[in-house]
Amino acid sequence: MKILVLNGPNLKLLGKREPSIYGKVTLDDILKSVIMRGKALGAKVDVFQSNDEGALVTKIGDAMGVYDGMIINPAAYTHTSVALRDAIQAVKIPCVEVHLSNIHAREDFRHKSLTAGVCVGQISGFGGQSYLLGLEALVEYLMNIGKVGKNRRKD
Repeated sequence: MKILVLNGPNLKLLGKREPSIYGKVTLDDILKSVIMRGKALGAKVDVFQSNDEGALVTKIGDAMGVYDGMIINPAAYTHTSVALRDAIQAVKIPCVEVHLSNIHAREDFRHKSLTAGVCVGQISGFGGQSYLLGLEALVEYLMNIGKVGKNRRKD
């Protein structure tokens, strides 16, 4: 089972940026935990971060035929990017949206996610644990629907 974890803008600043909202843990620390948990669940986890919307869209498009599932933290693009939404919808790879903070308990403009509607689920508000919960949910989802390996190229 192969999972791609995508991270949007400013997430490289975790641990420094607004620790009262996002915590003191770095993105690298979170992703190391996700990779380790993935191994325990029998999943190979690849990670990608970009502040550039186009790079994220390209990475999603390139995921078709390679990955069984995706986890995305679109960060600020959650509320603005039709392009990310369209890319996720186009590749037809089950995707879970995650957020460190509870976007529904924050400013009004953060309550609406453009990408959640094309994801199989959304987890928010649990800090770095949101990624681990998203990974566990995605692996369980993939196992239950029997999609593991069916969307990937035979390389």
